[in-house]
Amino acid sequence: MADPKGFLNHGREVARSRPVEERVRDWNEVYVPGSLLPIISKQASRCMDCGIPFCHNGCPLGNLIPEWNDYAYREDWSAASERLHATNNFPEFTGRLCPAPCESACVLGINQPAVTIKNVEVSIIDKAWDSGDVAPRAPERLSGKTVAVIGSGPAGLAAAQQLTRAGHTVAVYERADRVGGLLRYGIPEFKMEKRHINRRIEQMRAEGTRFRTGIEIGRDLKATDLRKRYDAVVIAAGATTARDLPVPGRELNGIHQAMEYLPLANKVQEGDYVAPPISAEGKHVVVIGGGDTGADCVGTAHRQGAASVTQLEIMPRPGEERNAGQPWPTFPMLYKVTSAHEEGGERVYSVSTTHFEGDEDGNVQWLHLSEVEFVDGKLTAKPGTERKIPAQLVTLAMGFTGTDVENGLVSQFGLELDARGNIARDAEFATNVPGVYVAGDAGRGQSLIVWAIAEGRSAARGVDRFLTGASDLPAPIRPTDRSLMV
Repeated sequence: MADPKGFLNHGREVARSRPVEERVRDWNEVYVPGSLLPIISKQASRCMDCGIPFCHNGCPLGNLIPEWNDYAYREDWSAASERLHATNNFPEFTGRLCPAPCESACVLGINQPAVTIKNVEVSIIDKAWDSGDVAPRAPERLSGKTVAVIGSGPAGLAAAQQLTRAGHTVAVYERADRVGGLLRYGIPEFKMEKRHINRRIEQMRAEGTRFRTGIEIGRDLKATDLRKRYDAVVIAAGATTARDLPVPGRELNGIHQAMEYLPLANKVQEGDYVAPPISAEGKHVVVIGGGDTGADCVGTAHRQGAASVTQLEIMPRPGEERNAGQPWPTFPMLYKVTSAHEEGGERVYSVSTTHFEGDEDGNVQWLHLSEVEFVDGKLTAKPGTERKIPAQLVTLAMGFTGTDVENGLVSQFGLELDARGNIARDAEFATNVPGVYVAGDAGRGQSLIVWAIAEGRSAARGVDRFLTGASDLPAPIRPTDRSLMV
């Protein structure tokens, strides 16, 4: 273990953020480069040898958190990286993007601030990259079997890397022009610079994984033709059908889904545009949806020079501490202030949009809303609370309802869907079509990056067994497993 008295001697310290006035002028990550390493050994020492590490239960990957905390405390970075990679293909992604259910389940968190698990994780992997400890792991021999992976988000990449290392020849199909899925175009640069994706892709290429971009299965290439080419297929296409807002005025110009808005800002950083086709510059921006995607829209609007930014959430404002209905070690719904919220804007809770109002040219100008409250268990508008706010750009960040069924992928394969609109699968992550498997949000529904990677790893084991009759690949979760929540 780390320092037996570490949690008594040291308080919680997190990565330092760059000043707001500095970071909103660029798209670099918000944290001060190198600020973690001087404090991370002390922070890792706070891991308290709790006997039963509930952080394992909080993380679907089953990360060996006490082990790599101990190595980080001792500054044995090579050993820490090995333990980190034993359960997680891409810790630099999760260390930056995961909301850290492991920290919510930390035993120390019962009566003290939890261990900074995310910060330790990202420190280890960044140190590993800098020191050359991350290298390609090509298979010793090839199986002669071929696998197609549809989608290059975290689930698809994890499945592809596991299957490549098992000796299969793997090709990843991505409908966008670059590899990465929502990691590439849905996550703003200020949350994760895309160089982290790029070097992982280069590692995977060196291991033997092949990538085919700009090809949408179902439209550009029929699913049936793909099935004929490969011995197995893994569908990791995500849950990309966005929830819409069917209220009067929805057809006005200037109202966009978040995933129409955010990718364009990222494409500017990739050099595809000088300025984004959809920009918040000089506009009153309203973001509908209080989750992480909404926060990404808020931070993007700040950097584009919005006149004002307002984020709306239909649910009441969460508390700042656990309540009795969300006991440890479950993941609590707490009031969260992200880096984007630190940068300004207004957050409004318990409100619902009633309609939009536009100008004579069909451009949105106003958003009408009313306050809501729970009546007999249902959200109901409160009479007399209607008002309007300026809105010249509106982004809808209200989540996703299921996988894309309009591009032909589901129908061409002949896949069955479950009651929630996700692709149905069995205990091995196999669909009703022999040799076709599903991983990530396409089968689970909208979820977290750690669940996506865990699904990709688990589905890879199912595919490996299908192709060879047995598998030594790990399967950290079952399709029916769910987050540690109440």
